[in-house]
Amino acid sequence: MRSDSNFLERIRSLATSARLPAQARQAAAADRRGLGSVDPGSRRTIEEGLGWLARAQDCSASQDGGVARNYSLVSGWAPSYPETTGYIIPTLLAYGKDADRPDLVERARRMLDWLVAIQLKDGGFQGGTIGSEPVVPVAFNTGQILMGLAAGQQTFGTYLEPLRRAADWLVAVQDEDGCWRKGASPFAGPGDKTYDTHVAWGLIEAARVLPQAGYGDAALRHIRWALTHQKANGWFGGCCLSIPKSPLTHTLGYALRGVIEGYLFSGDADLLAAARRSADGLLTAMDDDGRIPGRLDDRWQAATSWVCVTGSSQIAICWLQLFQITGEERYLTAAKRVNRWVRRTITVEGPDEIRGGVKGSFPVDGGYGTFEFLNWACKFTIDANILELALANKESKVGLGRAHLEDPRS
Repeated sequence: MRSDSNFLERIRSLATSARLPAQARQAAAADRRGLGSVDPGSRRTIEEGLGWLARAQDCSASQDGGVARNYSLVSGWAPSYPETTGYIIPTLLAYGKDADRPDLVERARRMLDWLVAIQLKDGGFQGGTIGSEPVVPVAFNTGQILMGLAAGQQTFGTYLEPLRRAADWLVAVQDEDGCWRKGASPFAGPGDKTYDTHVAWGLIEAARVLPQAGYGDAALRHIRWALTHQKANGWFGGCCLSIPKSPLTHTLGYALRGVIEGYLFSGDADLLAAARRSADGLLTAMDDDGRIPGRLDDRWQAATSWVCVTGSSQIAICWLQLFQITGEERYLTAAKRVNRWVRRTITVEGPDEIRGGVKGSFPVDGGYGTFEFLNWACKFTIDANILELALANKESKVGLGRAHLEDPRS
């Protein structure tokens, strides 16, 4: 990022700091002094993160069984967020079953029952948090909730009909070339979105439940469309909520994960090659200590001074998956560095509202999830550390659907 942009960013931060609650000012000041030196380790991070997600469910401002979007150092707990509650469910079910934590399984069931209760008549799910307007079906959010419905059906056997309705709606609104132009989110900027490969992953999970329904074909059609917007260096065009020229690592992580999941489902070597192009580009953006700038340009260079912590954890997961597929140690080394960097941003002692939570940005007053601890940042950080442990201890009981991570060629 250019020095003048850094200067303007700092001025904006100083201009607002006097109006912030003491908790927010103190957190920002602490982060500005630098990254903490203490690494709590993967196991502590997982357990504290799961505890934070449980409190986010219990403390949601809408009190409905969903997970609060975030805890804000400025405004407190937010209402429940259907989209991310959807993909938190598989994490709770996988860990709950493997670690003999029936409390987590029951929490996931409550989330599922809430999502079924708010499913729209056409089968889709709304964008935004509960209480947001307009309430319209959104392809991206529906795809994320499909992941939860698929995991719920596989665990409990009682969510097939809502799963089928959601997946059928996604197929019905998909354009012939594979893109989802209908069902666009009113909370994102206009234009085609290549990070909708993460929607395709939702359809892939539905296809694992209903293999003959055509959901897998629809998913792969979108992923192959998205790859027509990938440059030779792995860069994805149209891959941001609001600033396509300098997308968040969060949305880049979405796009990459969807391509990897497409490969794991299909065994198509072209998808693996495409995933590696993007993963290798992201490797060049990481500092030696595991820090990845929160926005990147099309040369994989920094476009901001802060880190999108969510995106860092998502990218670490992708590198860990690619290590498992290819055996290349550089992916494992990079992922472990990023995981360690993220863990050093996390407080594992202190108030319930922040203990185990994961900030949207580091520093906390950065440009993504500003002054917020985000439920999806926590979910992805848990997943990244579970997968790191699973790879370190192949017989560990803290797996994360390892069968889905096997190379389909083997």
